[in-house]
Amino acid sequence: MALATVNPTSTEAWKKLNQHYTQMATVSMKEMFANDTTRAEKFSIQWKDFLIDYSKNCINQETFSLLQNLAKEVNLKEAITSYFDGEIINKTENRAVLHTALRAPESATVLVDGKNVIPEIYEVKNKMKNFSNEVISGIRKGYTGKPFTDVVNIGIGGSDLGPAMVVEALQFYKNHLNVHFVSNVDGDHVNEIIKKINPETTLFVIASKTFTTQETLSNAETIREWFLSREFGTATQNDVAKHFVAVSTNIQKVTDFGINPDNIFPMWDWVGGRFSLWSAVGLSICLAVGFENFDDLLKGANDMDDHFKTESFDKNIPVVLALLSIWYNNFFGAESEALIPYTQYLQKLAPYLQQGIMESNGKSIGRDGNPVNYQTGTIIWGEPGTNSQHAFFQLIHQGTKLIPTDFIGFAKPLYGNQDHHDKLMSNFFAQTEALLNGKTEAQVQAEFDKQNVSAEKAAFLLPFKVFAGNKPTNTFLIQKLTPKSLGSLVALYEHKIFVQGVIWNIFSYDQWGVELGKQLANSILDEINSKKINSHDSSTIKLLEYYLSTK
Repeated sequence: MALATVNPTSTEAWKKLNQHYTQMATVSMKEMFANDTTRAEKFSIQWKDFLIDYSKNCINQETFSLLQNLAKEVNLKEAITSYFDGEIINKTENRAVLHTALRAPESATVLVDGKNVIPEIYEVKNKMKNFSNEVISGIRKGYTGKPFTDVVNIGIGGSDLGPAMVVEALQFYKNHLNVHFVSNVDGDHVNEIIKKINPETTLFVIASKTFTTQETLSNAETIREWFLSREFGTATQNDVAKHFVAVSTNIQKVTDFGINPDNIFPMWDWVGGRFSLWSAVGLSICLAVGFENFDDLLKGANDMDDHFKTESFDKNIPVVLALLSIWYNNFFGAESEALIPYTQYLQKLAPYLQQGIMESNGKSIGRDGNPVNYQTGTIIWGEPGTNSQHAFFQLIHQGTKLIPTDFIGFAKPLYGNQDHHDKLMSNFFAQTEALLNGKTEAQVQAEFDKQNVSAEKAAFLLPFKVFAGNKPTNTFLIQKLTPKSLGSLVALYEHKIFVQGVIWNIFSYDQWGVELGKQLANSILDEINSKKINSHDSSTIKLLEYYLSTK
C-alpha cells in the first residue's frame, strides 16, 4: 500500500485551522496560563525518563484537536503502518524505508520482498561486536604488532554526521581509542587529521554505500598513499588489509582498494544515508564507546519506535511535535526552528538534524508529481545553551522573526558537579519562562524606579528594554544523557520528520537536489583538469577562468 496522496490544504481540518489561526494569531500565552492553572498538565507528555512540556505554545484545546484531525485526514495512521511494515514508501527510488528495523529486537519479523531481514541485521551486528571488541581489547593489532590507539572514520553526509554526533554526545562513555572524522574533500581537512595519527596504530573505517562517493574516495586514497609512504612508515600494500575496513555494498570496489573481504560490513539500500548511524555505519561508534553502549543506543531508539507506532496521536511525542511544527510553519509563517541542547555533549545534534530534516523535507513537488501550493520543510539551527544565550538569543527574544525553539535538558549531570549543573539548568528554565512572559513596560519602569534612573533617561531606554514575550517553546527534560536516552531522542526527531512529510504529501526519503550538485561538480572537475571550459553562464565562466589562471 503506497502512501495516500492527499493535498493537506484540501482537507476540512486545514480549512478550519486557517479560520482558527485568525483567532490565535494574537492570543496571549501568558493569559492562557493565568486562566487555566492545569495548562501545563494538559499540554505535556511523560514517557519513560522523558518529560515533554509543550504548554508554552500558541495553542488551545481546539488547536490541538484540529491538528489531530489533520493527521487523521491525511491517513497518518495508515502511513505509520506502511513505514514499519517495509512497504515501498520511497517511491521515486523504489525502496522501503527501514532504518527502524536496524534497532528492532532479534525476535521481530520485518519483511522486505517477502524475506525477513532481521537475521541478516543481527549477523552484521554480531560481526560489529566481535570486531570492535578485538580492536578495543588489543587482540587485533596493526602491521607492526602494536594495538590500535586511533580510529579515523572516512565518510560524508550520514556516514559522517551521525557517527560524529553520537561519538561526541557519548564522550563520557568512551574508551581509550581516539576517534577522528574526515568528511570534507578539502585537502586541508584530511591533512590536519593525518598530523594527529601514527600509521602503525591507526585503524581506518571507510563508510560509503556504493564506494563511489567522490569526497570519501578522495580522502581514502589520500590516506592510503600517506599510509604507504616510506616517509611515515614501512607499510606495504599487503598491510592495507590490516588497517582499513569498509562499510559498503560494493564488494568488488572495496577489495580492489586493498581491503580484506572479511573486513567489509554490509548495509542495505532500504537504509537512507541520513538514517544510517544505526547500521554498520555505526562501527566507529562501537569502537569509541563499545558495542554494549551502541546496542543501548539502538534499544533506546526501538523504545521510541514502539511509542510512535502504538501511542494515540494526543500522547504521541513525535506526532505532537510534528503537528506543532506544521502549525507554525504553515499558519504562522515561521520559516525556521531553533534547537538548543543544554549540554555541550550535544553540540553536533543541530548539524546532524539539519541533514535529517532539511534533506528529507526540502521538497517542492507533492507525491502526485505536481508542485505544492504551501510551504514545506523547516530551517533547523542551534547551538548548546548557555553559549547560544550570549550569541543569537537576542534575535529570538526581541527580533522580528517568530522562531519556535526546542529546549533539551537533563535532570542529572554526568560528572556529578551539582553546582555547575544547577547554574546550567537555572538558565534552561529561565529562558523558556522569559520567552513566554517577556517584560512589560511596568516591569521595566519599576526597575528604573528601584535604580533611581532619571525620568529623561528612563523615557529613552524604556522601549528598548521591553520584551513582547509570547515566543513558543517546547521543553524536553530528560533524566540523564545515556546511550539509551540519546537513541530515543534521535529516533523522536526521525519520526517527526516522517509525520511532517506525510502531512505535506511529499517524498521524504530521496534527495535529488544533492545528486544534481554531484553531477555538475564532476563535469566541472573534468573541465578544470583539461583546462577547457565548456558552456556555462557568464558568471561561472568568469569564475572558472580566474581559478584556472591561479593554477
